[in-house]
This record gives sequence, structure tokens and C-alpha cells, in this order.
Amino acid sequence: MKSFKNLKYTFLLIGMASFTACENYLEEEFFSDVTAETFIGEDNADQLIVGIYEDLRDIYKEYDINLSGTDIYTVQTQVEEFNSFNDYFGLSSDNENTVEYWRVNYNLIADANIAINRYQNDISWSDANLDARDYGIAQARALRALAFYNLVQHYGGLVLELEETTSIRADYARSSEEETFGQIISDLEAAIPNLLDAPQTGRFSRRAAQHLLADVYLTRGYKSYGDATDFDTAASLAEQAIGSYDLRSQTFEELFDYDNQVNDEVLFAVQYGPGGNDNDRSNSKHGLLMNAIENYAGIGRNSVYGASSSQLMPTPYFYGLFAANDTRDDVTLHRALFAAEEVTFSSGEGQPEDPIAVGDTVIYYPKTTLDATELADKLNRYWVYQPDQYLFGIPDNVPGAVYQYSSNINRINFPIFKKFDDIGIDGAGNGSRDTYVFRIAETHLIAAEAYLAAGNSISGLQHLNIVRERATGEASFYTGLTLDNLLDERAIELAGEENRWAVLKRMGKLEERLNLYNPQNTDHGAFDSNIHLLRPIPANELLLSDGSLEQNPGY
Repeated sequence: MKSFKNLKYTFLLIGMASFTACENYLEEEFFSDVTAETFIGEDNADQLIVGIYEDLRDIYKEYDINLSGTDIYTVQTQVEEFNSFNDYFGLSSDNENTVEYWRVNYNLIADANIAINRYQNDISWSDANLDARDYGIAQARALRALAFYNLVQHYGGLVLELEETTSIRADYARSSEEETFGQIISDLEAAIPNLLDAPQTGRFSRRAAQHLLADVYLTRGYKSYGDATDFDTAASLAEQAIGSYDLRSQTFEELFDYDNQVNDEVLFAVQYGPGGNDNDRSNSKHGLLMNAIENYAGIGRNSVYGASSSQLMPTPYFYGLFAANDTRDDVTLHRALFAAEEVTFSSGEGQPEDPIAVGDTVIYYPKTTLDATELADKLNRYWVYQPDQYLFGIPDNVPGAVYQYSSNINRINFPIFKKFDDIGIDGAGNGSRDTYVFRIAETHLIAAEAYLAAGNSISGLQHLNIVRERATGEASFYTGLTLDNLLDERAIELAGEENRWAVLKRMGKLEERLNLYNPQNTDHGAFDSNIHLLRPIPANELLLSDGSLEQNPGY
């Protein structure tokens, strides 16, 4: 960390990459032939702040650490195979997921420290621009708090470095988890008064900070060092973040319409866009929770779906959560995939052939199990995988059918995600869809959980039912409020968005639901609550610290 931050500082002095607003996303610009002395002034200091926002792109591409090894996400392998991150066998301090998540969040923290220092100490501000100074510092502190919060949930107590690093050091030490939460709260509470209610698209708003602070207080409330008022504070902050917005004012489908990404439900998003430079078109989330669909006849590598960008897949439990009237199913999942090219399919030499035209159905994943007659009919026209066939395996062939399961080279077949579909993609890359970080549906679920923990389940139930009503039209679906129905509703509403691992950990439900619903873990998982409620501190950080950093227990 210390060496990395020093490199960031050096890079900043010799040539800063910065950003400016361009319609609804932040577009990178490049500056040359400048020095720190000539470049940074009150007229262009905002480039330091916008550079911090760009760091979020790397953070919110780290899916595995937030999703893998939970109740609703697993890996695309045979159930009997081992994966250290999913089933906690042999998880070590050099695991690339833990190393990279630590690095990219501390990258943001380093850039935020640079901006705060320059805003406070290096730039001469005129009286007319003092509000701009305070606004810049508020954004940097809020984003730094977000990065610290990402880290503390996984690693526990952190190195609370709050100053710009200008020299190589080897004396970093970890603060306690309690001190880390205190710093996050301090940053957010200092930032909120100077943030804007309706900032430029892509900027951290006051309500986004209230949402984050509500989540922080909610999480601290479960801790032994939490304050007795934490749950009430979390509920109050969530109410403020929701404000007067009616979640039912737009449908779930409208929320994820590519042309409606800037909308009032989204409190904060990582910005991309089809214009600008290559980095503005670098989102890979369209490939999250996708198998090797290019192996299906007629789809190939040039389809509108793109290609897989991870080895994660939903668990069977996840698919079973969608009720028949839940409109989120059609928005979240592709239950049918369609051909992008003309080909002729045959299961083998001498077997019947099926000509596939562009737009034909290639594979179908029914929501409920088809009977034998309907299955046999459909297998003459395309693949069909039933709800109990989504894990690794080869279903029994249906005699006489054109599409024989044994001829499909994919051994993992499941409905891929639709809600992150993108435009202009090339395989797993070139996506320009924004990544939602905070939206009001989650704020309602935070409020529901906070009220439940505070002993006010009636108020909490109202928030939970608002989320459900938008999806199903049922105003009072839930008659009681529990952690389990909160987790189920979060699973459907925030699929692929929430930090599932941290939420399960917060509620004390990680081990229980991992053992119940993650098939690999159920088969051979090695989860140990004495070890695995924290991630290992990266080995390279321990090495560079010359022993001043302590490893988490059990690693």
C-alpha cells in the first residue's frame, strides 16, 4: 500500500489523467507539459476530485469478493470441485481477489488524500470560491469513506492513512475495527452538510451519503462496540435518503432501461458512456453471471449478449425465489436466447438436422418444469434445461429428439443475467452501461432492517412491502418481518448489485445460509466462523510493512 500510494503521488506530479463532465458521464481528458505548480489552481482543482470518481470503476468490477461464497452465488464447476473463494478451502493471503480489492480501494483512498491535502493546503482560494473548496473536500471525504467501508467489512481494522503520502514508509499499522468505523462516520458526517442535493450527474449527493451512512450505522449496530442508538440513527438516515421519492413511480423494467439510467431512483452510480475514450466504454458487467453461451449453435461470439466476464453463477436457490407474478424475473433473466447467425444444427452424424435462422430460439430455461410431452416437442427445435438442471451435469437424452443433451459441449447451463445488458459490446468488454451503486429500493431495505433491529417491525414491514409491491402489485405481501425474508427480497431486487457477502455477515446469516443453499459448500465447504468472517490481509502488504501490519487470525 505505501509503495503504491507513493507511485500514485509521483505519477500525479508528472502527468495527471483527469476528467470533465460530458452529458451523463465523466469523460477522461489528458494533460501534458504541465507540472503540479502550474496545473493545480482553483480554476481546475476539480480535476483532482473527478479523478477519484474514475477509481470507482476498478472497485466495482471486483465481483467475486462481494458475491462468491454466499447463499445465492456459486462457481461454474462440478459440485465436487474445490474453489478457495467459494467454499473457503485453502483461502490464503495471496488470493488475487483479496489482494486486488485491497489495492483498488486504497488507490481511491490515496487519491482522495491527495485531493484533500491540495484543497486545504496548496491552493489559494478566493472568497468567491470557498464553497467550491468545501464541496470538493466533501466529495473526497465521502468517497474515501466509501472505500474504507468497502474494506472494513471484509478485512476488519484498517490502516487509517488520512494524509497524502510523499515518501516511502514501512511503519503502517492497523487501527481497530471500531476506530475504522469511527473514521468512516466522521468523514460522512463532515461531508454531508457540504454535499449538494441535486449535483451534476455522476457526483456524490447528500442523499447518497445519507444512504451510505445509514448502512454504516446499521452494520455497526450489530457490533459489540455499537451504540445503542445506531439502529434508530440508521432508520432515520434511510428515511432522509428516500425523501419523497415513490418507488412505485417507475417499473423495475423502466429502471433498467438502457436509455433511462439517469433516473430519480438511482442515488449514485459509477459512470460510463458510449462516447469519450476507451475507459468510458470499459464496463464488463454485462458478462457477469453468464456461462459460455458462444458454444450454443447460432449464438457465436458476435451476439448481443457478449461473453462471460466471471466464473460466477446463481445458485438453484436464487432461481426459486421468483414468484409467478414477480415482474423482476423477466427483467433480471434471459430465459430464452436467440440466434445471431444462420447455422444448421445436428447432434451427430446421421442424426436429424435443424436449420437455425437469425432470431430463432436457441435455448430455453422454463420457469417451471415442463411435462415430458412438452419437453420432447421443444427439444426438436432448441435446447431446454429445466429448473433442476442448472448445475454441472448432462441430463438424460430424450429418445428421438433433435437436440440431444449429450451433444451439448456446455456442462453448465443456466439462465444468464439480462438486467445488465449493454450496447456496443465486444465479447466481455466495451460496455458503457452505468453501474448502480446505491438506489432507493435498497434504501427501503436498509430502513426495514434498521427498524427491525430497533424493535419497530411495523415500520420496517412497510418499507419491505413497498419494494415487493413495485414488483408484484401486492401491497401487503409480507405479513411479518424477519431477517430471512429481508435477505430473500434483497436477493431478488438487488441481484448482482449488493455486497451479498457483507450483508449476510452483518446479519449473522453467512454460515447458516451458505450451508443451506450453496451447493459446493453443502458438499464439502470448509467455512469456519473463527476465520472466514474476515478476509486475509494481502501477503505483499505484510511483507512491505516489515512486520508492522498484523494478519487476521487463522491465515
